[in-house]
Amino acid sequence: MEKRKIKFSLVYRDMWQSSGKYLPRVDQLVKVAPHIVEMGCFARVETNGGGFEQINLLFGENPNNAVRKWTQPFNDAGIQTHMLDRSLNGLRMSPVPADVRKMMYKVKKAQGTDITRPFCGLNDARNILDSIKYAKEGGMIAQAALSLTYSKVHTVDYYVNLADTLIKGGADEICLKDMAGIGRPVWLGKIVSGIKKLHPDTPLQYHSHSGPGFALASILEVCRAGVEYIDVAMEPLSWGTGHVDLLAVHAMLSDAGFDVPEINMDAYMKVRSLTQSFIEDFLGYYINPKNRFMNSLLIGPGLPGGMMGSLMADLESNLASINKWKVKNNQPTLSQDDLLVKLFNEVEHIWPMVGYPPLVTPYSQYVKNLAMMNVMQLEKGKERWGMIADNIWDMLMGRGGKLPGELAPELKALAKENGKEEFTAIPQSLYPDALDTFRKEMDEKGWDYGQDDEELFELAMHPEQYRAYKSGEAKKAFEADLAKKKEEGAGMLEGTKKAEAPVVAAAPANFSPSSMIVDVDGEKFQVSVSYGGSEAAAPAQEVAAAPAAPAAAPVVNGSAKEIIAPLEGKFYLTKESSETALKVGDTVKEGDLIGYIEAMKTFNAIRSDISGKVVEIAFDSGVEVEEDDVLVKIQ
Repeated sequence: MEKRKIKFSLVYRDMWQSSGKYLPRVDQLVKVAPHIVEMGCFARVETNGGGFEQINLLFGENPNNAVRKWTQPFNDAGIQTHMLDRSLNGLRMSPVPADVRKMMYKVKKAQGTDITRPFCGLNDARNILDSIKYAKEGGMIAQAALSLTYSKVHTVDYYVNLADTLIKGGADEICLKDMAGIGRPVWLGKIVSGIKKLHPDTPLQYHSHSGPGFALASILEVCRAGVEYIDVAMEPLSWGTGHVDLLAVHAMLSDAGFDVPEINMDAYMKVRSLTQSFIEDFLGYYINPKNRFMNSLLIGPGLPGGMMGSLMADLESNLASINKWKVKNNQPTLSQDDLLVKLFNEVEHIWPMVGYPPLVTPYSQYVKNLAMMNVMQLEKGKERWGMIADNIWDMLMGRGGKLPGELAPELKALAKENGKEEFTAIPQSLYPDALDTFRKEMDEKGWDYGQDDEELFELAMHPEQYRAYKSGEAKKAFEADLAKKKEEGAGMLEGTKKAEAPVVAAAPANFSPSSMIVDVDGEKFQVSVSYGGSEAAAPAQEVAAAPAAPAAAPVVNGSAKEIIAPLEGKFYLTKESSETALKVGDTVKEGDLIGYIEAMKTFNAIRSDISGKVVEIAFDSGVEVEEDDVLVKIQ
């Protein structure tokens, strides 16, 4: 019997992003590309997509130049290139205008990317089907992705039916995207068999992270069931929160009787050496050593391994807050392990209650943050659901797509109490065309649209990062940050002195609350504040809505009432329906937004529940506040 062929895809982009914050510069990518080709074992290489463009902009490089130069050697060698896209969210963390989404595929195809892998964080076929249509119109191969997770609603039939819908809707291929690596091997094999039974000629590709420990067994099962392509990584960035290693997969599949390509080990060692040199150059300063470890504790909560770095940083700061409260109230303190287990248990508890969203960007972050807030509230003797940010409400109410499961009755009641209404129309309808706005900006500033309008696209997809790149501020900020890290000696090679804290840009003197730059899992994006304007204004922003939390309760203090901080974090002043910050003498009405507290990369709105005049503001924007601090006095 003829051996069945298995082809390999090197996820060189995701290797870096699952390990740390940044990717190699274009000169480094061009240097390593010929040796990846020389290895002779890759049918495909993941070159861009995900946060690739933003990361280039953040360290002051033009991503369009990077994509063109990086894909060229693979195009010349006949190796297919592929990218990851987030369907409704395009190449960022928030919804994208329809015309910008359509433009993306035309630009990326012209730049040398052959295949796009659209996924929806909610597995809403409507979002993915749009991407399939736009990709094929742009000349790309549409490889629709199933975001895999494991629950009572995410059954074999659920995924087989989703794949069937996407293939009938035009998908050329299907990717089984096991972003947390929690797919059980036999279960995965059944999904592949089910898809192949319906669509035997549709190519399937399997992508898994190695963190929980299932990945090698899963790869063997899906190959036996009919998968043609396997995503792999290689040293020094395989395993841990990343992906399975090429050499281990090659040896396993060869022994199992599959036809796998030979590996040029001289070229392998050259790629390995160059990758290590990139780490030693500067990238190691942005790689958390903990991301090199596998952790089967991740099986229960199902959180993606790539989140562990930011999760541990959040854990450290929130542990200090909880223990400060416990000491003050004569209660036993918690260890970091205690809090980690409580967090994982809370994720498991609330995940079914919030409708089983697949734990993939950005919904993994939302569920983790919601669980962390609940744990903090419960540990301090308060009630669960005390703080739910607006972007989480958007998820719960269907503004990004339909949840796989049902909301718990208590959340439905809470939504009604807070005036939240379920959205059932097509999510893209909330984010209409916006390219003309960006054309006007390009024209006014005299910026060139670029080859194939790629510069226009970049501005429209990543407005704030592109502007910072064009001004030179991004490069200056990156170089300053790198110099600081080198001075501190922090990095994978030297060992970190402390967990890397979440980064939030400091508020400038003329802080405008309509726009905030936030770092979420290594990707900076803009949070825009909604002041009750029309939905049509949202697409021009990097993120459509700012998170919100319940108002802090006022406390009578003489003739003035105090607005108290409900949690620790950075406090930012703002003012309802205004581009200026709140100031003494301003009049506020009940329910007016007066500021935000940033905690866990989420902005929690502080609203007044009284009307009156501001007589005192205790903190400037960007200042750290503690729980129960008086923020503002109103008379």
